[in-house]
Amino acid sequence: MRHKKAGKRQAEPDKIYRSKLATKFINNLMRDGKKTVAQKVFYNALENISKQGEDALEVFEKALSNIEPRQEVKARRVGGASYQIPVEVRGDRRTSLAIRWLIQAARRRSNKDYHTFSEKLAAEFLDALENKGEAIKKRDVVHRMAEANKAFAHFRW
Repeated sequence: MRHKKAGKRQAEPDKIYRSKLATKFINNLMRDGKKTVAQKVFYNALENISKQGEDALEVFEKALSNIEPRQEVKARRVGGASYQIPVEVRGDRRTSLAIRWLIQAARRRSNKDYHTFSEKLAAEFLDALENKGEAIKKRDVVHRMAEANKAFAHFRW
């Protein structure tokens, strides 16, 4: 390699909950650089959860840990053929996938049942806490793919 590898940047803890995970979530939620809008949506979602008598930050962290995938498949070319090889997911990628899937699932929720996006997000957090919902389905699909392709695990280097 010609150049040194860029170091990993650490996210600052958020203002209210002092959580780096919350900051990462807000940064992923943000669109077009509008961070205050993303913060408002996130904090309103957690406020909706705490109104239901739950510890909001605990629900958020537990929901994310439920969504985190343990294994995934990676495409690998061996002798002209592509194989889907199951690999363990490392910590940072695990968290970022969980965040991404949760936000996508909340965005896909129907508008009939909810008035604001923060309500959709809160509902997705609560569903993920109970191991149901769109994001959990996505994790299960990834796990099933890894399980189905176990036979190709020997191609892993």
